Amino acid sequence: MEQYIQPFVQVTSTVFSNMLQVELKPDRAYFAEKESFLEWDISGIIALTGEVKGLVAISMKKETASKITAQLTGADEFSNSDIVDVVGELVNIIAGNVKRNLEDMFRIIISLPKVISGKAHMIVIPEDRIRLLCIPFVIYEHEVICLSINIQEK
Repeated sequence: MEQYIQPFVQVTSTVFSNMLQVELKPDRAYFAEKESFLEWDISGIIALTGEVKGLVAISMKKETASKITAQLTGADEFSNSDIVDVVGELVNIIAGNVKRNLEDMFRIIISLPKVISGKAHMIVIPEDRIRLLCIPFVIYEHEVICLSINIQEK
């Protein structure tokens, strides 16, 4: 499993460093229970298919998503749809770069990003799949974003 997870951690750190000039500090990964998503306000999700199946998601509080949106757009004011667009684009860039990094091992197809917004939302995966691994990253010194991964070979 480590060979699948490390590219996600490296790509996520690189994307935030390059796009936002922000250093992410990965924290200890854990297997997420369905209820663990109740703490997030917005999640961007991409399905993985091809020679693997699974998903990648990035979740955060609305305040964190607002800071990221302000930093990326350079705007003081923006709409909720701007935040949704930014979160969707972040997960799209992360998944696209991981796909490229894993091309030597697997042919992976990524879906269009989907964004779930609202307090106490959940990401539910089919029961026959391996559990969702959450890798928390500290951003802006004390806020957290969660990169969630569910990937397995077909």
